Amino acid sequence: MLDATASRFRPFEVVSKVRESTTITSFRLTPLERHHWQSFEPGQFLTIRVPDGKGGHVLRNYTVSSSPREEGTYRITVKREAAPAQGVPEGLSSCWLHDEIEPGAVVEIDPPRGAFKLDSRSSRPVVLLSGGVGLTPTVSMLNILARESDRPVWFIHACDSAAVHALREEVENLAALRSGITIHFCYRFAEGADLEAARCHSAGFLTRATLQSLLPLDDYDIYMCGPPPFMQALFGILTGIGVRKERIAYEFFGPASLLSESGQTTARPTTTTAAQPAVDADGPRIVLKKSGHSFAWDATSESLLAFLEAQGIEPEFSCRAGVCRTCEQGLVSGEVDYFEDPLDDLPPDRVLLCCSRPRSSIVLDL
Repeated sequence: MLDATASRFRPFEVVSKVRESTTITSFRLTPLERHHWQSFEPGQFLTIRVPDGKGGHVLRNYTVSSSPREEGTYRITVKREAAPAQGVPEGLSSCWLHDEIEPGAVVEIDPPRGAFKLDSRSSRPVVLLSGGVGLTPTVSMLNILARESDRPVWFIHACDSAAVHALREEVENLAALRSGITIHFCYRFAEGADLEAARCHSAGFLTRATLQSLLPLDDYDIYMCGPPPFMQALFGILTGIGVRKERIAYEFFGPASLLSESGQTTARPTTTTAAQPAVDADGPRIVLKKSGHSFAWDATSESLLAFLEAQGIEPEFSCRAGVCRTCEQGLVSGEVDYFEDPLDDLPPDRVLLCCSRPRSSIVLDL
């Protein structure tokens, strides 16, 4: 009998496998039953069940790099994570995909999910910032922006070299569809010929001076994805040149406080001590049982996890989308609403912080 988690997954056939660079490969997936394909928004990801070699499975998330316009199919673009040093294991899922999965293979996936997605309601100019394989969501976003919008777009991508630069031709073709799209490629280890042949536009690291030269003064929507050191550096540069934090959307696995040198994304507000969740006239309160802290809920917060991070509290998390259960906490009292269904069913005394908001004042076992 399948468990609750397994029953949510559906079989998809790998219909193509395309080498995009020396380290990155794309896999095109189509459902064995067409109704299992679900629409998605640019930036969202799929969860794949990967054999762990011990008779079980692990779950891994991969952003959909194709356009939502391509109905009936998904494309994921994956970097092969080789062992960084002797004695350190290779990436289980990426090596399985690269080394063992060929066209005709069937993999099991959960439908697209995730809060990192293009805000199609906004009319602001867009900056798409990526490092390495972090370009997968920004390419999907660019596809929609190039075909369905007239918003000014800057697509800025950093990687080590031309050899590992994936989806370059696709990005150039999308940028050529209309005016108002600027692309900039930065190679960390650029060779002279790269600059001369315009394979890249700058060398070394993306700098404050580079971004200032590219971006005129304006109020941008910025979408950023890449390795944590890249994200931290760019977050510091962007806020340093006056970009408001609320205009920067990002996705990576790790605490949000890593983005700031101080270790906090916002200042820690004043707290009060409380044993029970007294209801304020201002709305629900979030009470932390172990620490005794009590906070007035901010209705503009995306989730309980984001709210707690804004208070300088850092619960453990990974996926931010109700998949991995890393952010699971005890719910001592109160009720929550889920805006993203958890992958697993939860008992009433447990809560996933990343995809829930309080329906009433609550007490967390935290």
